[in-house]
Amino acid sequence: MTDLADAAADCETVSVSVGDRVENVATVELHRPEARNALNTQLRSEFKQVFDAIPDSDVRAVVLTGAADTGAFVAGADVTELRERDMLEQREASKRPRVYEYVDECPMPVIARINGHALGGGCELIQAADIRIAHTDAKFGQPEINLGIMPGGGGTQRLPRLVGEGHAMRLILTGDLIDATEAADIGLVDEVHDDDVFDERVYEIAASIAEKSPAALELAKKAVRASSRMDLEAGIEYEAELFAQLFATGDKDEGIDAFLEDREPEWASE
Repeated sequence: MTDLADAAADCETVSVSVGDRVENVATVELHRPEARNALNTQLRSEFKQVFDAIPDSDVRAVVLTGAADTGAFVAGADVTELRERDMLEQREASKRPRVYEYVDECPMPVIARINGHALGGGCELIQAADIRIAHTDAKFGQPEINLGIMPGGGGTQRLPRLVGEGHAMRLILTGDLIDATEAADIGLVDEVHDDDVFDERVYEIAASIAEKSPAALELAKKAVRASSRMDLEAGIEYEAELFAQLFATGDKDEGIDAFLEDREPEWASE
């Protein structure tokens, strides 16, 4: 197993703690306080380095957040870097997998703990997460249009799938920001909480996930992701295949036996 903390040991803008709040749960914190966690080349590289280590660790869920002293989740892409690029350079920088795909394709569920503004690339990053829990003070938006550009990290594709084409058009074409309450109303985030229960709720969800079979978590995430990327018939066939694959694991028998014997399961895929 890979030690995630070791994977982040030489990182300056990304830190990792495992098991501090919940066993088998990693908290990945972004830390560029001088730029409110704007996604520059260094942060993106260190982010990928950490997420590359997750599949080989014993982590079953990831909490992704901005560090407490940054005042933001992610305030967007680093505009100074964008200003210096021409079309060919940006095309190279946009080659996948980017940080958004690292979150989307992470085998373990990723919970976005949105502790502050999630704008531009930050808003696109939470869209790639599996569950989004926001603090009441958080703000959201795709303000790229105000800079003469457009979302380029998946926002034009993931946002309509989350909130519908109308809301996505409004946010992308106006560049307007919305508060956490409206974000929840339109489906951009799943829950909104204040200081009293924010972290409690984030880690309650993480703990519930971390109790489950790692193999089942991975395939269930794949199946749900497929629902917005396949037509219904193809998606149902894909789900049935993933369901059958779990019958080749020891976790299927262990989970059913534990249920019948009224005990906690001990997953073979740990």
